[in-house]
Amino acid sequence: MKTTSSNKISGMTGKMKDSEFHKFFVDELKDIYWAEKHLVKALPKMKKAATSPDLAAAFEKHTQETEIHISTLEQVFELLEEKAVAKKCDAMEGLLEEAKGIMEDTDSGTMIRDAGLILAAQKVEHYEIATYGTLRTFAQNMGHTQVVELLQQTLDNEKETDVALTVVAENCINESAAAE
Repeated sequence: MKTTSSNKISGMTGKMKDSEFHKFFVDELKDIYWAEKHLVKALPKMKKAATSPDLAAAFEKHTQETEIHISTLEQVFELLEEKAVAKKCDAMEGLLEEAKGIMEDTDSGTMIRDAGLILAAQKVEHYEIATYGTLRTFAQNMGHTQVVELLQQTLDNEKETDVALTVVAENCINESAAAE
């Protein structure tokens, strides 16, 4: 089977691009693309709802990183010769709805709200870690070397964000929330 030069660059044969596994992979990329695009809109609201300056700064940093994740996914779509299209992610929609509920159900200016915001944010992080880890493995199995590298960078960043949120929680917020 003849492959084009661009397919050789991404390590994808014409047959692979037509495979059900590849189509499933692309579909899941569209899912996480939707998730990231909606998360980048929700994080500023979480930042505004945060009491702790450290938590607000963590949400600001995460917003900037999420913008990079969106750009990285667009690079992945380009490498795969696919259009960057978002497909509704029910999981992220639910996680963001839960975060919104925490903001509505807790009092403004409390560490309890901040503890809840961290809980919601870490649920998002764990979803993203699971998704990017699996997508990276899928790309590896299909020989998409450049895609693997990009997904690994995002995965590493998601793990770092999770650890940073834990540090903020453990350094001040959880103890203060417990005392309220």
